[in-house]
Amino acid sequence: MEFLNYFDNVFTVYHIALLVGGTFAGIILGALPGLSPTMSVALLIPFTFHMKPESGLILLGAMYTATVAGGAISAILVNVPGAPANIATAMDGHKMAQSGKAKDALHYCFMSSFVGGIFGVLILIFFTPPLAALSLKFMSTELFWVAILGITIIATLDAKSVIKGLMSGLFGLMLATIGEHPTSAMERFVFTDHLEGGVHIVVGLIGLFAMPQVWNLLENFYGRKNEVFSATGDSTLMQSFRLVSGKIKALSIGSIIGSVIGIIPGAGGQIAGIVAYDQSKKVSSNRSNYGKGEPEAIIAAESANNSMVGPSLIPLLTLSIPGSPTAAVLLGGLLIHGIFPGHDIFTKNTEVVWTFIDSLIIAQILMLIIGLFLSRHSKWIMKVPDNYMAVGILLLAVFGTYSIQNDYSDVLIMFVLGTLMYFGSKAGFSPVPVVLGLILGTMTEEKFLLGNMIGNAKGSSFQHFTSGTINLILIVLCLASIAYGIYSSRKSK
Repeated sequence: MEFLNYFDNVFTVYHIALLVGGTFAGIILGALPGLSPTMSVALLIPFTFHMKPESGLILLGAMYTATVAGGAISAILVNVPGAPANIATAMDGHKMAQSGKAKDALHYCFMSSFVGGIFGVLILIFFTPPLAALSLKFMSTELFWVAILGITIIATLDAKSVIKGLMSGLFGLMLATIGEHPTSAMERFVFTDHLEGGVHIVVGLIGLFAMPQVWNLLENFYGRKNEVFSATGDSTLMQSFRLVSGKIKALSIGSIIGSVIGIIPGAGGQIAGIVAYDQSKKVSSNRSNYGKGEPEAIIAAESANNSMVGPSLIPLLTLSIPGSPTAAVLLGGLLIHGIFPGHDIFTKNTEVVWTFIDSLIIAQILMLIIGLFLSRHSKWIMKVPDNYMAVGILLLAVFGTYSIQNDYSDVLIMFVLGTLMYFGSKAGFSPVPVVLGLILGTMTEEKFLLGNMIGNAKGSSFQHFTSGTINLILIVLCLASIAYGIYSSRKSK
């Protein structure tokens, strides 16, 4: 119960203010269609630079959990999920809105998100330390294969095409090689003065996630034409609470499925809600009402979405393998603050990590309170024009990028990467493998060079990388993830 010792660090005026601000902003950003949790967290990272590590992580964690829950607002009111994780919620939530029960549906969303979120954080608390201890067995070659595994998993699960996903990951690795060589310190691939320092992780995050969204929003300059329903309904908060608390089966299915999927690297909330929706329908006595405005469907989907958040950090904190696209961005936040995931994360950064994890519990409580409050005013959030959002994101992106090193070169790199990613996304390429390749590129190269040096000293570098139980397991998992991606893409066609 070591985590109980660090709640005092969370309950400071400054940290509570960060939690409230991050949660409030996260729900609003999550409610705006297209502004995904991944983009929101990426955009926020530069503003945490001058904070203490625990303070920066508290703000990022609050934003992460709140944007996932906030995406349900647009899913219900305009039938446009705020993020892919909220697709299942839209199926029944919008039907309830059409029948005049939008407020009831929003109550169910935030209450079930709270239950799922708390469940997921508890899984994070009790499963992370044992897995961190297990990572003690990982040396240079194992860590090299772990990095490759992370990239292949994200590449094959997040992209529409396995080939395009792997190409995206390779492009990210190539970006990571720009600048100084890790051992000789010689410059390489520096074709212009703007690239002398390489591509900063946060510049890449903002460029690859925020800028494509700016261009997408400007495509819809004249705003959305979706009908926006008012958050009306017959149920009081207490009536909604009684209904949700009585749906133990749907809550349990959603929370358990979301947690399991969250632990699986790369799976993320995109499929957690859909799987929970499907499984709850199979065991529900109201299965014929699914798709027509069934509260159980919303409860299962939203509890799954938020229970995924905590467990998605387990492989991230222990092995540097993110459990979701947003966790991949959080990895960048950890590294920026000098926190390196692995076996000693709970010894070298004990106070920071436990304070961050404890803050996620408080974030769930604030998400419930603020979410229920904003539910009454959610119609106005939906009416923000796309062009206004684009300008706001652009300003934050430019100021955030420039503030990193006070260098206009970073802004130029951000624009170039963002524009390339905008056109790349039209062709089916995903930014997540690129980002993960950029983040893990340095570690991958360093562990490869170290392993290669040790292997050559032993007589065979190839044998050094391919011998040992853990190495073989990781190689098999890399190949299996690629094979699964090829199978899934063919099946979808």
